[in-house]
Amino acid sequence: MEEISVRNETRVTQFILLGLSSDPNLQIMFFVLFLVMYLLIIAGNLLIVVTICVDSHLHSPMYFFLSNLSFIDFGFSTVAVSKSLGNFISHNKIISFNDCISQVFFLHFFGGAECFHLSLMSYDRYVAICYPLRYTTIMNRRVCLLLVVSTWVGGFIHAFAQSFPTVQLFFCGPNEIDHFYCETRALYVLACSSTFISQIADMVNTGSLALVCFLIVSISYAYIISTVLKIRSTEGRRKAFSTCASHLAVVTLFFGPLVLIYMRPPVTFAGEKLVAVFSTIVTPWLNPFIYTLRNEKVKEAMKKLGGKKASLLGIHTK
Repeated sequence: MEEISVRNETRVTQFILLGLSSDPNLQIMFFVLFLVMYLLIIAGNLLIVVTICVDSHLHSPMYFFLSNLSFIDFGFSTVAVSKSLGNFISHNKIISFNDCISQVFFLHFFGGAECFHLSLMSYDRYVAICYPLRYTTIMNRRVCLLLVVSTWVGGFIHAFAQSFPTVQLFFCGPNEIDHFYCETRALYVLACSSTFISQIADMVNTGSLALVCFLIVSISYAYIISTVLKIRSTEGRRKAFSTCASHLAVVTLFFGPLVLIYMRPPVTFAGEKLVAVFSTIVTPWLNPFIYTLRNEKVKEAMKKLGGKKASLLGIHTK
């Protein structure tokens, strides 16, 4: 009983996020950089969502999935960046245990949902290219809704499986997390109890998620490439590949950092925080540009939306 009492009295109730640097000048620079990029993430992703909702020409499965991806990117960045922005300009870099675990949960929730959603988008491209005449029948409204809901459910299951073992760990100090957000591997280092089961669960959970998504994307694009190569027209092959180019770029940007973070041996990795910045900030910032710069329909819809706003404000454009 005395041992339990001591453990309860010494249990860590809050952590300190060390962030990216202890240099005050660098912290201000990081604050400005993160703030600007986060505002661009909000503007870019919400603009895509609004544009797709408003323009009836974009009411198709592909753009429905794109708007959902933009919302996921917005949520993913918000969870990772919101606390960091305050920490960059504050001496108080404390985060409570409950808030830390919540951040772990929602980071994996949005991250898992995005992983499944990118796989879903690859399946959508497979149906569109391999079965163009049956596309609208196969990818009807009900199917699209069920597929999107399944990505969110998958993200929730992944997040629960990732955060539950972490909650069971005992932390008695030190309480300094060498990261700019709460991350499971950074927490394992601080745990006073055995992390063997938690690390195994982490590896199995993440490995299963990565394997399922990798198989879906790989199989989809194997069929897509096989079908496209059978097209006799050079212009037809170019158009078919162009519809997949944006998605492939986003898949590479998303899975690349994850491979570096989670598929490496459990040793110190000097660039892990830099990779995390790329995953949570740079990728969600680039995604809207990738999809809009290569998509004429989205660009045209945005121009129309801008014209409508200008008319409402009484601004006449040529």
